[in-house]
Amino acid sequence: MQEPMPATCDVVVLLSGSGSNLQALIDSSRADDSPVRIRAVISNRADAYGLQRARDAGIDTRALDHKAFEGREAFDAALIELIDAFQPKLVVLAGFMRILSADFVRHYQGRLLNIHPSLLPKYKGLHTHQRALEAGDKEHGCSVHFVTEELDGGPLVVQAVIPVELHDSPQSLAQRVHVQEHRIYPMAVRWFAEGRLTLGEQGALLDGQLLAASGHLIRN
Repeated sequence: MQEPMPATCDVVVLLSGSGSNLQALIDSSRADDSPVRIRAVISNRADAYGLQRARDAGIDTRALDHKAFEGREAFDAALIELIDAFQPKLVVLAGFMRILSADFVRHYQGRLLNIHPSLLPKYKGLHTHQRALEAGDKEHGCSVHFVTEELDGGPLVVQAVIPVELHDSPQSLAQRVHVQEHRIYPMAVRWFAEGRLTLGEQGALLDGQLLAASGHLIRN
């Protein structure tokens, strides 16, 4: 007897740049047994290369220029309207370079994921690779987390850890972290799509079990 196909989980991806994490998500979603369906890709920059990646994959795209709005709340309200037209179960931030309003975050609570290029809670914000090197860290990596009103501060889902090499530069470190981002983001999105990953009152749950404060750790 044939296995039943998994229920589809519609996803909207938000980005501002080249969309390499989007590409990893597209590639992963093309697996025959993937429950992930990327319904749309939305950017605050019409020239973002990630939109071209989406078009090449036959995915709907929209551009919404934040500069056309009076303030963050007005932009976020329009963004919510645009996202909700696609009725996604999950919204994925893939290099979306906007600080989101509290109303936006609350609207998507429990179904909004982000990836950040550090081992959170270390190095929230920008220039994470440079900061890890300046601190003399022996390990670095990336984190997938649920988004809350605290910038880069939501419950952790999964982290990939890599060693910092003696001759690393911010650029070489970034390249190796990117490889791990492209590995763990599709994994986390799939967990959510399969109903395995949820946000509970105490933090992120995987298969009904509360994850550690550091999330699911993958060492390389």
